[in-house]
Amino acid sequence: MSPIRTEGSRNKTRIPSAAPPSSPALEWLWKYLSDVRHPHFLDCGAVSPSTVRVLVKRRAKIYVADVISLLQRGDPAVWKTEGKKLVFNEEEFLRRLPRIPLASLTVICCWHLLDLIPRESRTHLAGSLFGLLEPGGVFFCILREPYLAAGVDTHWWFENHNTLGMGGAGQRNFPYPAVTNREVENLIAGASAKTFLTRSGRREVLILKGK
Repeated sequence: MSPIRTEGSRNKTRIPSAAPPSSPALEWLWKYLSDVRHPHFLDCGAVSPSTVRVLVKRRAKIYVADVISLLQRGDPAVWKTEGKKLVFNEEEFLRRLPRIPLASLTVICCWHLLDLIPRESRTHLAGSLFGLLEPGGVFFCILREPYLAAGVDTHWWFENHNTLGMGGAGQRNFPYPAVTNREVENLIAGASAKTFLTRSGRREVLILKGK
């Protein structure tokens, strides 16, 4: 995998009464997709009307699977007991996705997915999702910085063409250590990644599938 490229941003932490800052990752993404006439998107979170408006305007086909909420609320459907240990049920989680042909998606928006699953499940789950991307497709995620302890219940969406919306109380602590840049680098063999830093304690990460 190519080394992660990290680019700074002038983003400021969003406050409720202020307009959200522009997203450098979204700005890059739309430039990257400028020649794609009908991109196919999978939103792994609770899809919002503004996300739909943005993607419809871009003439995208949209798949929706709110699997993030299952993890946020600790839904027992995606956990299983092995002996006395509670284990993440990757197969059941993947069954919650819609039927999507392999190598057909342009973008997967997985938001805080990698922050919400155990480290030992990340490679397999990311690999399964990556298989849904077409060559050159993009795995778009938000990752917390180590100092940001809380935010499990945060929800994300496309506010507009170049702005991410964020909501939720964000008071519950993340269950696992933060995903490092090196872990992202080693997540998918043959992929490359771009990481944009923000001032909100999160990274906007784009992992590109090789063409």
